[in-house]
Amino acid sequence: MDTIASLFSFITWPVSWVIVQFHTVYGALFGPDTGWAWGLSIVSLVILIRICLIPLFVKQIKATRAMQTLQPEMKKIQERYKNDKQRQSEEMMKLYKESGTNPLSSCLPILAQSPFFFALYHVLNGIATGKTIGVINDQLLTSARQAHIFGAPLAATFTDSADKVAQLGASLTDVRVVTAVMIILMSASQFYTQRQLMTKNVDTTVKTPFMQQQKMLMYVFPVMFAVFGINFPVGVLVYWLTTNVWTMGQQMYVIHNNPTPGSKAQAAYLDRLFKHVTHHGKTRNRREKAIVKAIVVKGRDRNEFERKFVNGLSKAGLAAQPDGSVVKSESAAVAQAEDGTTATATAPRRQQPKRQTKAQRQSGGTKPAGEATEPLSLTKSDEPEDAPAATGKKAAASKPGNGTRSKAQSGQRKGPQRPKSPSKK
Repeated sequence: MDTIASLFSFITWPVSWVIVQFHTVYGALFGPDTGWAWGLSIVSLVILIRICLIPLFVKQIKATRAMQTLQPEMKKIQERYKNDKQRQSEEMMKLYKESGTNPLSSCLPILAQSPFFFALYHVLNGIATGKTIGVINDQLLTSARQAHIFGAPLAATFTDSADKVAQLGASLTDVRVVTAVMIILMSASQFYTQRQLMTKNVDTTVKTPFMQQQKMLMYVFPVMFAVFGINFPVGVLVYWLTTNVWTMGQQMYVIHNNPTPGSKAQAAYLDRLFKHVTHHGKTRNRREKAIVKAIVVKGRDRNEFERKFVNGLSKAGLAAQPDGSVVKSESAAVAQAEDGTTATATAPRRQQPKRQTKAQRQSGGTKPAGEATEPLSLTKSDEPEDAPAATGKKAAASKPGNGTRSKAQSGQRKGPQRPKSPSKK
């Protein structure tokens, strides 16, 4: 560990300078030689570093989600070129390039804060061995060696001997109890952070090897922290515990407000968003508009939770717009009842035309609505038999069933006509 820390000695001076500046502030409040002054200086260093790493954290979230989206395509490439590793790698790189993703982006926050971690370890190791390092002079070195956190010196480790701990002005029992508690808290926070990611913020509709890897890391990382933690000084344990707690809170915020599509966290978020939108009748801020806009753009590619959200808005008389806003739907009218409740009145259904009978089809169809239909009479007509021919033709044309014959006689029938058969007398 000392060899690795020495590789990052170039950043030791900035890290020690930041700690000294915070120590000046907290030393005026709690005393320069107290554990509160030095401990809070390390905590403030962590917070400052993590604030600077927020843009990288945002890139990490986008990269992680992009990798989750590409998992089905990656699996197809692995199965297609399972016997050709070189072609498999080429296709993977091509897929990354086309989608604009980088697998290393998900590791950016850890890689970026590693130099600060090893530089802090180098500073605390110098305090433990009584060596000035960076901007920490002899006076600050003496003050840091006298500082204790719950009875454990900043530079003490779990594996230190009783003589070394005694030189720092503490007992071996206090050091091991404090370091053991901090190692347990550090490992537990890491496990909870990873478990929260696996159980709430993973798309449950797609089963990919990525999920199995995350599940494996959920158990591997806490064990690694426990193994390496026994060799970390108390000050480094304070640093790592603080950054784990920060990561856990930051991830809880992201899961609560910007969950992964298809995850349980998205289902809970859309339920809350639906209640807010139906209560206010609109989206309240840009974040909600961005979520609604992303759902509308997907169209038929929406998952189960997103379809449920859109259908719920329709039933409530609202419609999501492409710009992320929510307006009253034109296809549904919301009527206010006397008791204060709302009832959705949908548009009347289109009525299908009634099926015509065989007699109606033969007679040329039904008459338009509003015209009175004359009932068929079975009685004998009152007209004399020797009525004029014109009158007879007119009467024959007015009788039902003779329309086709009259058209054929007048030459209105189109197409070739069938020759008449000889009449039988």
